[in-house]
Amino acid sequence: ARQVAEYLRDHPAVEWVNYAGFPDNPLYSMAQRYLGSQRCSLLTFGVKGGFEAGKKCFNAFHLFKRMVNMGDAKSLACHPASTTHRQLTPEEQLKVGVTPEMIRLSVGIEHIDDIVEDLSQALEQAKETTAEAVALTIGGVECR
Repeated sequence: ARQVAEYLRDHPAVEWVNYAGFPDNPLYSMAQRYLGSQRCSLLTFGVKGGFEAGKKCFNAFHLFKRMVNMGDAKSLACHPASTTHRQLTPEEQLKVGVTPEMIRLSVGIEHIDDIVEDLSQALEQAKETTAEAVALTIGGVECR
């Protein structure tokens, strides 16, 4: 999961990464205390481009199974804003820590190259959503 988190942290289509295995994460000391030498397999990240980009990235996964549960031997992904928290208003989602672009990952035991490849192709598709949104807005005026 750390390699995945590092890959995402350096990816130009990713806004932010929340991984308790990073020393600068507020939960790092707690993760060290409870997990010891084990590492957390869960992380969240934000796709640049908001809700539509996050949803498009989530829907583009091939290796990651699109699920709402987390923690398995296989890699799982969830876009909470369009799945587990969709019944909440955007304001309520933000209150509980769900941002529109956020994707939750549970990194499984597949080979790291396969995991990174799946993330790469999904983020590439999400970047297309961002480019489309930019192309449709000219001088602050939305063009449809």
